[in-house]
Amino acid sequence: MENLDTNIQPKLRSAARRGRGRMARLGASAPVASYTRRNIPAYQVLDDAALLAIEAQADWILDRIGIEFRGDDVALDFFREAGARVDGQRVTFEPGHARSLCSTAPEQFTLYARNPEKNVQLGGDHVVLMPGYGSPFVSDLDRGRRYATLEDFQNFVKLTYATHWLHHSGGTVVEPTDVPVNKRYLDMVFSHLTLSDKPFMGGVTSPDRARDSITMARLVFGPEFMYQNAVIQGNINVNSPLIYDDTMSGALRVYAEAGQCVCVSPAIFSGAMGPLSPAAVAAQTLAEGMVGIALAQLVKPGCPVVFGSFHSTMNLKSGALTFGSPEANLATMVLSQLGHRLGVPVRSGGGHISASNAADGQAMQDSVGAMWATLLSGAHQVWHAAGWLEGGLVMSYEKFIMDLDHCGAMMTLLQGFEATEEAFGRDAYLETGPGENFLSTAHTLRHFATANFQPDIPEGGPFETWSENGSLRADQRATAQWKTMLSAYEPPALEDSIKTALSDFVTERKTAMKDEWY
Repeated sequence: MENLDTNIQPKLRSAARRGRGRMARLGASAPVASYTRRNIPAYQVLDDAALLAIEAQADWILDRIGIEFRGDDVALDFFREAGARVDGQRVTFEPGHARSLCSTAPEQFTLYARNPEKNVQLGGDHVVLMPGYGSPFVSDLDRGRRYATLEDFQNFVKLTYATHWLHHSGGTVVEPTDVPVNKRYLDMVFSHLTLSDKPFMGGVTSPDRARDSITMARLVFGPEFMYQNAVIQGNINVNSPLIYDDTMSGALRVYAEAGQCVCVSPAIFSGAMGPLSPAAVAAQTLAEGMVGIALAQLVKPGCPVVFGSFHSTMNLKSGALTFGSPEANLATMVLSQLGHRLGVPVRSGGGHISASNAADGQAMQDSVGAMWATLLSGAHQVWHAAGWLEGGLVMSYEKFIMDLDHCGAMMTLLQGFEATEEAFGRDAYLETGPGENFLSTAHTLRHFATANFQPDIPEGGPFETWSENGSLRADQRATAQWKTMLSAYEPPALEDSIKTALSDFVTERKTAMKDEWY
């Protein structure tokens, strides 16, 4: 708080008073969001020998090549004091050193929500899904493809809040291009805090924007609560290959100093930002990720972190990115294994990702393949779980709804099933006989309402009935669904004093800055 503008200090003192009252409601015994726990084991693609070889390659990269921290002398000083070799802006590490610096990171932690019933666990056997991130365009069947606006951003926050298949509000769900670049982070954080009560992400595109995001969270949660708990995440993208610029490393340090969650996400497109093979992608991702996690621990030991990734293959004939490919899916699964061995929660590089230009069969084929690999891998946090098209350039309203259905199906799959006396339904056999149906048995009547996952979009039945009802495709049915969800939206409760303090802060910060468009 010592670096904050004096005008905000009285509001933070007021937030501290509110925070003391909220701590009992938001404390460690508060419930964690339901239906986020996997009951089936993660799939292990590689054996220990192969994983050790990848870890040795990551150490080789850090020892022989190193990572550059461009423009951040503070980060370089942290590494120098920790015993790393610093030559200009390049940092190299003895084998095993970077991993040892990560050892103070928690294996599992709670990310607190404004509504304690929506707290989530990151790590362990928990799975947290969140919407797409960073798209500058949106599309729907009514208006087509267009630049995203603040209204679109708010719509996707509302849709995410309205579904129980997404457990986290996300971050830059879409870029609100009708707001100046240097000010839009304020509107995005304000929207997350007022239109939803799920966990969320803050601004990272400059250290100052990271500080403002944390200040806004303090106005809601109170400084005392935030001193001890994580309530906001920052996404730190590595400028792969092997570079952290001062924007990202500076924002990382701001979140770490505040004890808030740092997600470190290398972004490697094989053949462009790294070698072609899944093994090389996995090793380079691990090397880049460990160094970012190490910096967070040097800034504040015990800082909650997430080992993230984003990767894809390329069409080597055209240079276009591809998603859902078997090679990328294998890398996704191996990176989860490596993150578990590192001892930190894992953000998967998969999700419902696709290079398709429409919410069509290709989109869902790409997405389903990537999502299966993601969830079977044992990943703890899944970004891009809903809405992604065109390699992330577009958030589609229709695909968002279609993806939600598949999220529900996959989360149901992760629950497994019970082999209990009631599940076997012996009384149903005794009630019927050979050749009889089970539709009216007492066992069926006890369980029919909850026995099977019920998607919102797919439609079965005779062709004639479908034709009489307008022959609607899945994306057309999804249009009706997202409109219904938005029309039924009601915001979560928020104290007027908190909302006023947030609004005043946003106004003050915007007034203090000139508009910038770039």
